[in-house]
Amino acid sequence: MSLHSPHEESPRGVPNVKGIRGRGAAGNPDQRFAELHVDYDPGEAPEKVATKFLRDFSSSIISRNRSPDLPFEASLNPYRGCEHGCSYCYARPTHEYLGFSAGVDFESRIMVKENAPALLRAELSKLSYKPETLSLSGVTDPYQPIEKKLRITRGCLEVLAECRHPVVLITKNHLITRDVDLLAELARHSATAVYVSITTLDSELARKLEPRASSPKMRLEAIRLLHEAGIPVGVSTAPIIPGLNDSEIPALIEAARAAGAQFAGYTVVRLPFAVKDVFRAWLDQHFPGMRDKILSRIEETQGKTMSHGEFGKRLKGMGVWSEQIAAMFKVSIKRAGMLHRRPEVSAEAFRRPKDAGGQMELF
Repeated sequence: MSLHSPHEESPRGVPNVKGIRGRGAAGNPDQRFAELHVDYDPGEAPEKVATKFLRDFSSSIISRNRSPDLPFEASLNPYRGCEHGCSYCYARPTHEYLGFSAGVDFESRIMVKENAPALLRAELSKLSYKPETLSLSGVTDPYQPIEKKLRITRGCLEVLAECRHPVVLITKNHLITRDVDLLAELARHSATAVYVSITTLDSELARKLEPRASSPKMRLEAIRLLHEAGIPVGVSTAPIIPGLNDSEIPALIEAARAAGAQFAGYTVVRLPFAVKDVFRAWLDQHFPGMRDKILSRIEETQGKTMSHGEFGKRLKGMGVWSEQIAAMFKVSIKRAGMLHRRPEVSAEAFRRPKDAGGQMELF
């Protein structure tokens, strides 16, 4: 193993091509902001990496963005980093701002906001606070495996349900069904909607692509249970990876509709910064014969950087493959009788949370 400065000549990318057990990334690509990097000699790279959970001492909990590409301006993220380990995840580079890598670090060094429910309650209690639809979450999955033990997302939902605050959720994990009681209460006030993300119906591909997320079968089951509870629920067939899962769009939509999904959305994959290194190594490991075709199609839709920097292009891509995906998606949801947009959620029933003495605001 050797250490080197980023200014020295060294192979960039993920060194451990054979992969790490249970992980989406095969190793750690160079970290953009670090002065030193680690290169493993052949045979030295770890075969297994344990997940570590670290306390996040953030003093605020609601993040805001001004991106015209996104359907929300405010988001709530109980965790930073994600155990699901999706090799294509656009959020991986956010871990570099914390001093970690976008590779295995992103899925094995998880920052935990233990005080998120308390921070949320304090924010919603401010007289200056005006309710706006929150995305739970805007970056990493709020129902990754550790949530079953820590219950931070549930704690946030308890506050939101108490306040009847509008919130839209997206997840790959069946664990969301644990919170049907809170989501049903929010739905009673038209204050919630849920997207369950399903990228493939092939359980073997899903295991490789999203190693610690729920299986496709369990995600469809989550849609069914949410629908039966009266919660507006749809499917996010995202991301569509041209040359890998784009042919599954009709079957994905049909299966989701059969489970009870009422609406659907999609994005085309983009690979910003180090994500392209992680995904390229993933292809080398699992689909070496398809690597060049898939990367070429992604480049055709997202440009040379594999992630358009311009608003309006990043989420759907450009060019012939993007147009074919859009057309296939449009035909599929029309045939299924599904909406392309979720129903609007409402803040009309909002009320501020109880104060420390247990009193709720009257007006």
